[in-house]
Amino acid sequence: MKQFLITVAGVLVGLCLFAVLTPLLLLGLLAGASQPAPTPARAVLSLDLRSGLTDQAPQNPLAFLSGKTQSVMGIEQTLRRAQADPRIMGLFVRLPESGISPAAADELRLAFKEFRDHGKFVTVHSQGLYAQGPVTSTYELAAASGDVWMQPGAPFQVTGLTSEDLFFKRAFDRFGVVADYQQRYEYKNAVNPFLYDDYTPAHREAELSWMGSIYDTALAAAAADRGKSPAALKAVIEAGPWSAEEALAKGLVDHVGQTRDAEAAALAKAGGGAKLVDMGDYAQPGDRRMDGLGPKVAVISAEGAIMTGRGGGSPLGGEQVIRSDDVSQAFYDAIDDQGVKAIVFRLDSPGGSDTASEQILAAVRAARAAGKPVVVSMGTYGASGGYWISSDANEIVAEPSTLTGSIGVFGGKLVVGPALAKLGVDARDLSVGGSFAGMGGGAQPMTDTQRAAFSAWMDRIYQGFVTRVAEGRRLPVARVAEIARGRVWTGAQAKSLGLVDQLGGFYEAVERAKTLAGITGEARLQTFGPGASPLEALQRALGLQSLQSRVLAALGFDVEDDPELRAVLGAARDARLRAQGATVLAPEPFRD
Repeated sequence: MKQFLITVAGVLVGLCLFAVLTPLLLLGLLAGASQPAPTPARAVLSLDLRSGLTDQAPQNPLAFLSGKTQSVMGIEQTLRRAQADPRIMGLFVRLPESGISPAAADELRLAFKEFRDHGKFVTVHSQGLYAQGPVTSTYELAAASGDVWMQPGAPFQVTGLTSEDLFFKRAFDRFGVVADYQQRYEYKNAVNPFLYDDYTPAHREAELSWMGSIYDTALAAAAADRGKSPAALKAVIEAGPWSAEEALAKGLVDHVGQTRDAEAAALAKAGGGAKLVDMGDYAQPGDRRMDGLGPKVAVISAEGAIMTGRGGGSPLGGEQVIRSDDVSQAFYDAIDDQGVKAIVFRLDSPGGSDTASEQILAAVRAARAAGKPVVVSMGTYGASGGYWISSDANEIVAEPSTLTGSIGVFGGKLVVGPALAKLGVDARDLSVGGSFAGMGGGAQPMTDTQRAAFSAWMDRIYQGFVTRVAEGRRLPVARVAEIARGRVWTGAQAKSLGLVDQLGGFYEAVERAKTLAGITGEARLQTFGPGASPLEALQRALGLQSLQSRVLAALGFDVEDDPELRAVLGAARDARLRAQGATVLAPEPFRD
């Protein structure tokens, strides 16, 4: 028996070592293969935006498999470091051919301009701007560089902003699918494609409103940076599309040339012996310290749909969510840290669960009660559940093109029983208990009793949402009810309505937090929350258990102190996940 137990223990330890060391070996090989060369004495950072962006710093160690490994926050923080680095002369950017998230363009525009204000230059190159997605925002970002190149013969199709929706009502009617949904209220249009065959007047009004706001913001910013009036720029843009050569003649770009031509020009501008350095190689590995000295400002980041529980999304870098246990715990950790004087909550979320949102909101309130002001910094989205969790912060800072508000609720189900019956499949259900027990089944529509109970529940959520916003924003309930009704607003619109306090990016939010906390001079930014420890990220991604973690520690693998491994343990979150079945959810109004 003793020998048997020894054998079993040996097998378990062997399996544990295999499970731990194999992925670490792979990660180590990746890190070794991609070890960056030292930054030369004169360097131009190279940034390729064509592979897409997330909002926040990478956290998943295998996210490179998803294709999105850059973040707006990561780029902004790297440029902040580079602008004070005498070795960095400038920045060379490859633009995407389609649209970039409008709020991301707003944020990166500010970063480019501050980089230039520190005596650096920015050169961008485009292989064409195609009329798909929010491409006007891509041009907004290009204009901020002051040096725009375009490939010969490439299209300049910056002619406006468009959004397309598919409506399924007639197909549902044909095949017998019943969309049994309720909304609070007419502007909460995420399920309209199931209920109608065209835009309702409210749906059309809301979409055109936020689209017009984003378009005007991008044009105004580009016009200011190109030294034109918004009206003049709008006239020439809308008269297109143009070729690269025509765009040059009309003052929309500065040079026509190949990528190599633009690179050579940037290196020449940087001075003799200058080299291109990939921004990913120059960026410091992510750790708990961000920048600055002095009193601490906690930074809590959250991106994706809001759901209850713990842990992130797919370990392969796909769908990511905001888990309410993780985010609320980050707030309580910042509250307990005596060195933290204020909190910046970086948020990019279209919404999610009302109960998960309430849990996070309670943590925000606890931080304020502890005397630690909370400033929300909104990225692309801060809508619906994303606004719920922001509503009681001391202040909210959003980009002009952030999509926020959407103070409303929807819920219901698709009834597929009649459609299946046409195929000879009979859906039946059984339930015990109260009449509401079978409400969620897809075999039959709700009964009148179920619908009445469901409607009352929706009303309670909506009224609770409105009340929370009124209390947090110090607005009359009647005023919130007037501007709520599920309507999405841009940050620029929301500021005029009192839903947002200031327009700007992450570092503007940091300055507001410092002011509210009475901090003068530099502040030290420290991240709190999931992803702060690369070892924890590795555990979540590879499924390592506590025993394996202890073996790892016993073998001397100190991930926290290994910069090469930390560099590999970065990853991008997907901002596009929308929680399935969520009752507080914003529509995803644009695609890029």
